[in-house]
Amino acid sequence: MHASVLNSLSAISPDPWNRLAGANPFLRHEFLAALERSGCVGDETGWRPCHVVVHADGVGRGPLLGAVPLYLKYHSYGEYVFDWSWADACTRSGRAYYPKLVAAVPFTPATGRRLLIANGVDRAGVEQQLLAGAREVADCYDVSSLHWLFHTAEETQPLAVDGALARVGCQFHWSNPGYRDFDDFLGTFKSDKRNSIRRERRRVREAGVQIEVLPGTAISSAQWDTFNRFYRATIRAHGGIPYLTREFFHALGQTMPEHVQLIVARQRRDDVAMALCLRDGDTLYGRYWGGRSDIRDLHFETCYYTPIEYCIAQGIMRYEAGAQGEHKLARGFAPVQTHSSHWLRDSRLRRAVADFLVQEQHHVGYYMDELNEHSPFRRAGAPPDNR
Repeated sequence: MHASVLNSLSAISPDPWNRLAGANPFLRHEFLAALERSGCVGDETGWRPCHVVVHADGVGRGPLLGAVPLYLKYHSYGEYVFDWSWADACTRSGRAYYPKLVAAVPFTPATGRRLLIANGVDRAGVEQQLLAGAREVADCYDVSSLHWLFHTAEETQPLAVDGALARVGCQFHWSNPGYRDFDDFLGTFKSDKRNSIRRERRRVREAGVQIEVLPGTAISSAQWDTFNRFYRATIRAHGGIPYLTREFFHALGQTMPEHVQLIVARQRRDDVAMALCLRDGDTLYGRYWGGRSDIRDLHFETCYYTPIEYCIAQGIMRYEAGAQGEHKLARGFAPVQTHSSHWLRDSRLRRAVADFLVQEQHHVGYYMDELNEHSPFRRAGAPPDNR
């Protein structure tokens, strides 16, 4: 059993990688390889793939036992776990912060395993090989740091044993305890919050907008092109960077349509907005949207209410609508903790970051407590209120 490095996922076939990735759509070979083939990641974009893999019988031989999606980075864009202040402190002290390594799914702030390990193997042994392999890559490129982003809570402990500092963040997720329909969901809200959501949905209907949820198999090439135009225009209108390309979206539709859902909003037969979601067995992930800004509340309908309605109808238990967004709280999303871990080579920087993370964790906990105090839901045990 030995770790080696892949500079492209094209060097390995999809089936063995996907047996490690499981149902999570962002970890699947098709998703990560599409990022590479479409030019979204690579040397030109500052995301150089250097995936760590462990085979049973040595380098490239025998069954694939484990993997880590790993990238050499020359900046901190597209990560959603912010370390700009760390980079600035390192630079001011006369040391280079870049390059660094990130174990992550590029441009995707969705929780998932980062230590991908096959079933029925010596997990501790494979885990040790993966961690050692990642550190060997760190030494090879003499990076300042190695960052594990949006990993599972269970992975915090082995990463800490390997010397990484634990960090927590906050996102907003929707959960489904078994709602019968959208009205059943609304019945759990305080009356003012429930009426606000009904007004927002009514405004969209009164604007003559109709919504359709298209599975990946039903999305045409022209619709992917329209979505790409919406996505790029919306990102640029908000001063962001459109990390993904037309070729990437088309690749999703071609290679993993069973994981894709496209929410299409039409007004008088014209497409006016689209939202892209991916799903696995029990989770829907809201990823990107774009559309006209002159239709009031259209964003809430396409990105929140229609996906929630879809989840209820499909029996999906959780909806992750992406990073940030306190406005999600009033629409039925709850704050949840996210996790990352950070190994830093420089001992002085490590001590400073460790102190910062202790304070940050306290503030994140306080922030989540405050958010929960403003929950839109009726208190437990309160009688139904269907006004």
